[in-house]
Amino acid sequence: MKTYIGTKIIEAEPMVRGGNQEQEAEPGYRVRYEDGYESWSPKSVFEKAYKPIDGINFGLAIEAAKMGKRISRAGWNGKGMFVVYQKGYPNGIPCNEQTAKAFGYELGSTFICRPYLQMRCADGTHQMWLASQSDILADDWFIAE
Repeated sequence: MKTYIGTKIIEAEPMVRGGNQEQEAEPGYRVRYEDGYESWSPKSVFEKAYKPIDGINFGLAIEAAKMGKRISRAGWNGKGMFVVYQKGYPNGIPCNEQTAKAFGYELGSTFICRPYLQMRCADGTHQMWLASQSDILADDWFIAE
């Protein structure tokens, strides 16, 4: 058998199952998936598989960004700062004047761009973004709504 790892965003709340004469009460979580499906998960299984979305590591934050979520760090000083994943332009877009001049391309020629991360800065402007070593090793990432 192959080994798998999964990443999904869910809603959950603590819930006790059972607790009648025939069955001992078992702590766990009521889980609601994105498609609305609900289930129950034993506490130990749930807590091993899921983490609250505030205080996550960089790997989980990047997976959330790839799902279309905005991600941010508690350690960033500026208000309203977040990072998004941009899918790029694998089929290309027309090259604008600034890009054509910088790269020596013809104006309007096809410009292919790979996926990238983009940051909204504290002043409302945007820029391409690369994670620092501190960002990569931080556990204070969260999903910014």
